[in-house]
Amino acid sequence: MAVSGGRHWPGKADPFGVMAATLVSQLSDQQKKSESPLSWFRGVYLPPAPHPLNKTLVKGGKWKDVDSTQEKRRSFLHDFCKKYNSRKQLRTHLVHLVSRIYVEDRHKVLYCEVPKAGCSNWKRVLMVLNGLAASAHNISHDDVHYGKHLRKLDSYDLKGIYTRLNTYTKTIFVRDPMERLVSAFRDKFEHANSYYHPVFGKAIIKKYRHNANEEALKTGSGVKFKEFIQYLLDSHRPVGMDIHWEQVSKLCYPCLINYDFIGKFETLEEDANYFLRLVGAPAELKFPKFKDRHSSDERTSAEVVRQYLKELSKEERQLTYDFYYLDYLMFNYTSPIV
Repeated sequence: MAVSGGRHWPGKADPFGVMAATLVSQLSDQQKKSESPLSWFRGVYLPPAPHPLNKTLVKGGKWKDVDSTQEKRRSFLHDFCKKYNSRKQLRTHLVHLVSRIYVEDRHKVLYCEVPKAGCSNWKRVLMVLNGLAASAHNISHDDVHYGKHLRKLDSYDLKGIYTRLNTYTKTIFVRDPMERLVSAFRDKFEHANSYYHPVFGKAIIKKYRHNANEEALKTGSGVKFKEFIQYLLDSHRPVGMDIHWEQVSKLCYPCLINYDFIGKFETLEEDANYFLRLVGAPAELKFPKFKDRHSSDERTSAEVVRQYLKELSKEERQLTYDFYYLDYLMFNYTSPIV
């Protein structure tokens, strides 16, 4: 993918160009057996102009400003994709493209999960919409993430996937890339964690910390932000990527899936509540305001991000921005001063 300003993705990080060559190996044996070879790959083209949002369920002028912002976001993303992807045909497996999308059949909603952008509360809302809970406030963190109450789009057959993509209201909620990155680091490495410390922390400390002590190597606790960034930017990472800091362009494929509604974490409450009105959610259902975990911690704001970026060299800050460059462009976020 050509990117303006003469920038190119570092290494082999192009989110579209290298994908087709690797996806066949990611298919399960069951998928390969159940589908003909011709269906393993599908030609995916630039989506047509965004469908007009169905606003028949929205009453009064309360949402006028939110709606205006929404239309600008939709138009901006479509124009971006048209400009940078107009001649690009990706042949990839549809199941992979939709693997992060959650389905709510009652109100015909598809939600692509972007971690650290309100996803826990969004899944609570989907459970309420689906009749699985009476209130979002009564659903625990573990029930949200490990209860397996919600279906993902890749669990349906191809006809079910296509039908829902073409008829349901598709939404994605995004966040400033640096804020999302720092939020993920704080959540996974600055608090006790029985998965991220032994799996990611130990590998990161072993490779990037000189003279690491035995305790750090044993537990994986105490990863520094600079070490985490060294891991992120390493083309030979000692452990793979994770959805909490993966680029949105690789999680939700916004230039290949035509999202009807683009919400932002920065305006989460008003965007989410407008979306709920659009899809005909019960009037009493409002998007939750509470912080899912570590509620006593200060939220990861622009000022918090600046403090963390001070730990990096200018080159590291630039390379981190380059890593998320496509996310900055797609969703019209202001590039940080590096």
